[in-house]
Amino acid sequence: MPVLAQIRERFEREKPLEGITLGACLHVTTETANLVRTLMAGGANVGLCASNPLSTQDETAAALVDRYGGQVFAIHGEDNDTYYSHIDSVCDMRPQITMDDGADVISVLHTRRTDLIPGIIGGTEETTTGVIRLKALEAEGKLAFPIVAVNEADTKHLFDNRYGTGQSTLDGIVRATNILLAGRKVVVMGYGWCGRGVAVRAKGAGAHVIVCEIDPLRALEAVMDGYEVLTGLEAAREGDVFISVTGGRDAMASQHFEVMKDGAIIANSGHFDVEINKNDLDAITKAKREVRPNVEEHLTEDGRRINLLADGRLVNLAAAEGHPAAVMDMSFANQALSAEHMVKNGASLEKKVYTVPEEIDKEIARLKLESLGVEIDVLTDLQDTYLHSWDQGT
Repeated sequence: MPVLAQIRERFEREKPLEGITLGACLHVTTETANLVRTLMAGGANVGLCASNPLSTQDETAAALVDRYGGQVFAIHGEDNDTYYSHIDSVCDMRPQITMDDGADVISVLHTRRTDLIPGIIGGTEETTTGVIRLKALEAEGKLAFPIVAVNEADTKHLFDNRYGTGQSTLDGIVRATNILLAGRKVVVMGYGWCGRGVAVRAKGAGAHVIVCEIDPLRALEAVMDGYEVLTGLEAAREGDVFISVTGGRDAMASQHFEVMKDGAIIANSGHFDVEINKNDLDAITKAKREVRPNVEEHLTEDGRRINLLADGRLVNLAAAEGHPAAVMDMSFANQALSAEHMVKNGASLEKKVYTVPEEIDKEIARLKLESLGVEIDVLTDLQDTYLHSWDQGT
């Protein structure tokens, strides 16, 4: 993670987060550990909890505590009560900056722990799902402090969401099932940046890709990209493998399960486990069993088998290792620099959701290119003048 390493070196010298307590709710992985080390190098007192019960790497959590002096509250496979008790443990540290992957800490602060809000400068949010929640809070006039939407940075969604989610989602599905994707009908539900990535990777593996969308512009884009576009119900009859990446809920529900083929595989790569309605699936299930790790076979009343992967949670993290470090390097560089930005500017910001400042986005891209040994051109003075003029035409 060379970009984050360069930021860590600067943070060690300048200590831009000195005296700041930062509460982070992120996937506890090796990549996240490098982010936490960077924040600590900047002087922050960091408390980390998991943003998903199945994504925690216990050995990474232990190493952060044992070798680096971090404060981590996370256990792989923790139940719902433990999950929220760990968020409370982070809140008990009275964070001044929050760092979320799904807005769960912010949700708790806006409901049960509102007493802590006066001490908060601001926060950051990593995911599409979390940004949706925060913009809903803002629209209702209830957002209590400013947020930088890291997910909206070009160096995040153009790379992490598209290339990271695309590769790691298929990695999780293949690790869990060992199926051959070539020749299969793979249904991608949602054609945002994550859906685009999953679709192109599935196509590259030889699958026939079907896209389901609610947005006419994205659906049209999918058509122009060469994919078949169907309604969810039509696709449910056709597909072999189903992947939800919508950021919403009930992308797969009873009407879909009732018409799926025998042997259908269903997986979710959206942040929360509500994209697949597990209650609806259980309602038509007469028996279920674990046929492989992270594969639960549901035998329906009419004798079909539907295979649910990773309990409907993030398949790329529950059944694989999440995004490769090379792409998380940029995402977590955004987190680190956005935290620094919030410390410097939070007091003057309104209680709104902000995009990552353009200068941060471009600096991360520059550092990434430098780490790859790639050089790019620079405008001449004449070219720059032309691009900023109005009176130079034909």
